[in-house]
Amino acid sequence: MPPAPIAPLAVSLGDPAGIGPEVVAKCWDHRSAFNLPAFLAVGDGRSLSAVWDGPIVTIDDPRDADAAFDVGLPVIHIAAADADIPGRPSVAGAHCSLDSLEIAVGLARSGSASAVVTGPVSKQQLYAIGFAHPGQTEFVAERCGVASENVAMMLAGPTLRTVPVTTHLPFAEVPGHLNPSLVESRGRATLRGLQRNFGIADPRLAVAALNPHAGEGGALGSEEQDIIRPAVEALLAEGWQVVGPLPADTMFHEGARSQYDAALCMYHDQALIPLKALHFEEGVNITLGLPIVRTAPDHGTAFDIAGEDRADPRAMAAAIRMAANCAAIRAAQ
Repeated sequence: MPPAPIAPLAVSLGDPAGIGPEVVAKCWDHRSAFNLPAFLAVGDGRSLSAVWDGPIVTIDDPRDADAAFDVGLPVIHIAAADADIPGRPSVAGAHCSLDSLEIAVGLARSGSASAVVTGPVSKQQLYAIGFAHPGQTEFVAERCGVASENVAMMLAGPTLRTVPVTTHLPFAEVPGHLNPSLVESRGRATLRGLQRNFGIADPRLAVAALNPHAGEGGALGSEEQDIIRPAVEALLAEGWQVVGPLPADTMFHEGARSQYDAALCMYHDQALIPLKALHFEEGVNITLGLPIVRTAPDHGTAFDIAGEDRADPRAMAAAIRMAANCAAIRAAQ
């Protein structure tokens, strides 16, 4: 692992009724086994106490996290109007999760934290309180002053990194949202992100087709010829290493994965199915194109098991570890 960044990482707890508090607490419990750097939690400390009897050190200044980390889990306490019960989401909890996210991002933007790791939130609960973004990725991008089309949501595991061009859309709407400019901008954000966050000087990008057999020359669809290939050619003209559009069904076996550093996919499941099939417990969501490092575990709130001591912390640990690695790489550039 690279040397730890100067500042600790800020980890927002997510929805206090979900498994976020549990997995963050377990990460502190197993910090040595997981090889984790110092981090601080941002959220309602009561949500931690509801699922964990470990030591909590309430802090006001992120600079106190390093000294507190070996004593207990450092927490910047964000009090919800009412304490949530695990597994029972509420409006108060949704407000708390949004406030925690806002503060954690602010710490990273100010440099008080070297990176932000976002715990799982409930989009349904956030939408109910007026949240106007498709997800945390778009919210963080806006707070950083970056247009949503200039960021990319990467899903990363030990042997595969994928980036969806379109994300949370009904599948029937995907073709209508694809255009050469969007594919090109997502590809460029991916390539630059591989350089900046992973230290890959000359990254290789494989671009997936939308249709079976890459459209069979137009017989099975024209998106490859009309949309994807022009974007690939534009990136090639800039000097990037890019191949595609490639048939998606042959892109993710072991031999194929060794030929690229990331795969650019056209829609959500095309990117997430192979990643989760290979690295279900270790998948990390990292936002590329931001002035800060932001990662998240690739799982949801799991309200159905919250409070039952069943949540697996490995994805959260992987997200914390990747955030630290990326922050260290950026600091060294």
